[in-house]
Amino acid sequence: MQEMTLQELARRMSEIDFAMLSTRTEGGAMASRPMSNNGDVDYEGNSFFFSFESARTVSDIRNDANVGLTLTGAKGLLGRPPIFIAIEGTAELIMDKSAFAAHWNKDLDYWFSEGIDTPGIVLIKVRADRIHYWDGNDGGEIAV
Repeated sequence: MQEMTLQELARRMSEIDFAMLSTRTEGGAMASRPMSNNGDVDYEGNSFFFSFESARTVSDIRNDANVGLTLTGAKGLLGRPPIFIAIEGTAELIMDKSAFAAHWNKDLDYWFSEGIDTPGIVLIKVRADRIHYWDGNDGGEIAV
C-alpha cells in the first residue's frame, strides 16, 4: 500500500464537485449539507466554498469553527470502489471581495447571480487538520 501525498489527494479532491460540510449547531447537534467546491482545493489542505452570510452554516461556524468534510469520488477504474475522503478541519469566514475573486469561477453564477457582488455572500475556507482516505484497498491518513 502506497501512501498518498497531500498534493495527490488535493488533485483527486479537486475532481469531486460536491462535498458534505458538517457543522455543530448551537444545540450541539450535527448538521450536514452539500457544498460545491468547484475544483477549488489547494495543496496546503484548504478547501473553499461560497455561501450566504444569513445561512445556518455560517452561524454554526461562528459558534464552532470545527467542521467536517466528506467527499466521494466517481466509480473507480475496472469496477473498483470510488475514493472516499473524510476531513477534520477548522473553518474561517472570509468577507473580502478580492478573496472572492481569487476563488470565483463562472459555475458559481448559478447560485450567486451577481457574482462576487452578490449581497450577503461569504467565502468559507476549511483548513484541514487531518485527512483520512480510502481508495480501493489503499487507505491512509494525512496530518496537515
